[in-house]
Amino acid sequence: MPAKELSTAVIPVSVIISARNEAENLQKFLPAILQQEYPEFEVVVVDDCSVDESHHILLEFSKNHPHLKIVSVTEHRRFKTGKKFALTMGIKAAKYEHLLFTDADCQPASAHWVARMAGNFSGNTEIVLGYSPYIKERGFINAFVRFETLRTAINYFSAALARNAYMGIGRNLAYTKSLFFKNKGFASHLHVMAGDDDLFVNQNATPVNTVIEVHPDAFTFSESKRTFRSFFRQKKRHMGVGGLYKNKHRRLLSAEALSGFLFYVTLGILLYFNTQLLVLAGAYLVRLITQLVIYQKSAGKLSGSKLLWFLPFFDLIYYVYLNVFGLVGTFIKTTQWK
Repeated sequence: MPAKELSTAVIPVSVIISARNEAENLQKFLPAILQQEYPEFEVVVVDDCSVDESHHILLEFSKNHPHLKIVSVTEHRRFKTGKKFALTMGIKAAKYEHLLFTDADCQPASAHWVARMAGNFSGNTEIVLGYSPYIKERGFINAFVRFETLRTAINYFSAALARNAYMGIGRNLAYTKSLFFKNKGFASHLHVMAGDDDLFVNQNATPVNTVIEVHPDAFTFSESKRTFRSFFRQKKRHMGVGGLYKNKHRRLLSAEALSGFLFYVTLGILLYFNTQLLVLAGAYLVRLITQLVIYQKSAGKLSGSKLLWFLPFFDLIYYVYLNVFGLVGTFIKTTQWK
């Protein structure tokens, strides 16, 4: 979509990034954020206890970009800070009411990312949910991560459109400073390391204050984990906050995860006993075709239509993953965010 179709309403925006030991990523991705085509915005980078060259790199960027603001957080030997503390410091330092969040390892899809996201703030809107897919690379983990990201996005965008928003992704999320302080920021879930994005949205979204932005220009891309170990640690941290969602959302998500898992368990048991193979094949195909019909339009809007080719294989893995990580997140707590 050409730039002339962007919203003509311009509001000042503070882009906030929390970075801990992200020297390489800041060097690689920060320029695309600093060079956004938007008349009035600042970029607030919180150097969160970094021990690498992050601070030096930020100082170098600030020489040519006066709209870059650096906030430094130092580790106290008795008080271990996390991402929520760093983001809170960034929000307090931000001079504008409208806040746009991403991560140090993310790159906007275009120079109009800020404009696309900020253009949604009108009327009662206080939260804007964006999309953050992963860059396509070779390998099983990358393919599954991209598939899982698409499925998750379809779910939470659909919920938001139905006025029942339950989560957002911090790699591409916007909300107002007033909303943050009115509801005491992250105070209710500071005891868990994750949740600066999905828990905040879950607790503060209403039927009228949340919108979505799915224009390809508004995407932010990042690189997926490349090993099972790093992927496991990331998802363990993310899934551990599900128990703090509102009851109606916990029930909805649990029912969806369990029903899909039980479908494949039942299918496997019946196949083992050679029970009505044609009937089982028919039931599987009906379910698969129904999914493809439902997901096709949404996947197209999220530039993920090709990922639907993975559906027959990854659908089973997806439901096993949801249930396994749901249990892991419930019983194993994560004590660090990086």
